[in-house]
Amino acid sequence: MEDTNTVVLSEAEIEAAAAVAKQNEKLMTKLMSSVKNPPSIGDLIEGTVISSSHGRVYIDLPPFGTGIIYGREYINARDVIKKINPGDNIAAKIVDFENPDGYIELSLKEARQALIWNEAEVAIREKKVFELTVKEANKGGLILEWQSIAGFLPASQLKADHYPRVPDGDKDKIFDELKKLIGEKLQVTIISAIPKEGKLIFSEKSTTEKEREKIIGKYNVTDEREGEITGLVDFGAFVKLEEGLEGLVHISEIDWALVEDPRKLYKVGEKVKVKIIEIKEGKISLSIKALKPNPWVEAGTKYKKDDTVKGVVIKFNKHGALASIEEGVAGLVHISEFGSEDKLRRNLELGKTYAFKITLFDPKEQKMALSFVGEKK
Repeated sequence: MEDTNTVVLSEAEIEAAAAVAKQNEKLMTKLMSSVKNPPSIGDLIEGTVISSSHGRVYIDLPPFGTGIIYGREYINARDVIKKINPGDNIAAKIVDFENPDGYIELSLKEARQALIWNEAEVAIREKKVFELTVKEANKGGLILEWQSIAGFLPASQLKADHYPRVPDGDKDKIFDELKKLIGEKLQVTIISAIPKEGKLIFSEKSTTEKEREKIIGKYNVTDEREGEITGLVDFGAFVKLEEGLEGLVHISEIDWALVEDPRKLYKVGEKVKVKIIEIKEGKISLSIKALKPNPWVEAGTKYKKDDTVKGVVIKFNKHGALASIEEGVAGLVHISEFGSEDKLRRNLELGKTYAFKITLFDPKEQKMALSFVGEKK
């Protein structure tokens, strides 16, 4: 029996369709190159739903063209897709530009995950409190669920009235006590989120604003204290100064040297010495590097403008390459010196040492600019 849903195309029609697809692809490439800041694969992008039917969702993405969610991405997100309608504004993640029909391929599920983890970072920053139900228990703590993601609440992060008081510290007895909390609703905050590992860490320890203000009143800027790291995020580390009071060590205040991931330097539970550098609007800003010698002070006695120095390339950014001439003292080699990012990376490799000339040196402002001395490739 012939399938009435099957459309048979002639050879000429197939060739014509292929030509249109190729034209669409060329138009898309041309459009992307003309846009000042075109999106890349992995970026989140917002658009308006045009239609949703027959296993495909089309999304208007001006000025970039039309996006499509289909195939595996459609199946993965079908529960969400059921709830969207034409005209709805949604965010999706770009997974491919090479669609044969000229569409931008999108993922709704990956976008949702990215948004959830971004929401977790915001919740950490703003100390948001959530009421969550305890789903499971193990010998180390409790399992809770937030936004369909399972997270861990260590026993050490429970409030005093929920902490398992077992005289001999027997793990089996602690486990028995923790199991009694299954089904209970707890007021918790997120203290650590690691998207790559799918990890969320919760804490039940929190205080009211009035209690917090009273505690903060005991501290002053320039105070030096010892604290315990309670959370690690991309932008820094949270340090508990006392019960009910935490401060943030921003990533720029962790060390004089470049820090890209605080999790590689510290662990939750580790003791650290910190200096209070700001108290503002009920928040305490801390510094670890302020208790270490400032390498720029000594550098100011050793280097000057026009000196030729050896430097190690430690990072690339949109402006060029950062090269360190000694621990904690780094300068920018501007991309304009090479003409393009490709030429810059052809001449300078991450982790390798090269000769540079200091073209700007201001140790008081901790600024330095470098120029490549070697022969350019």
